[in-house]
Amino acid sequence: MAEVYEYVPHALLRKQVRDIASGAEGELMAVIHENVSDTAIEHWMDLAYVRLPSGCEFSTLVDNIEAV
Repeated sequence: MAEVYEYVPHALLRKQVRDIASGAEGELMAVIHENVSDTAIEHWMDLAYVRLPSGCEFSTLVDNIEAV
């Protein structure tokens, strides 16, 4: 199996973003091309990691984020 993640450059890194799915807003901390499979068949997705004002972070699909 290949590496389980890879950092991806993104124009909105360290900018304020909104998660369209939840409406939550915070700072985009990283975009990671991540193997989310728990089987032998690899399934890769681009995940955005967003830090809320509280300091908690969550992940969402990178296609779900937009600039605030």
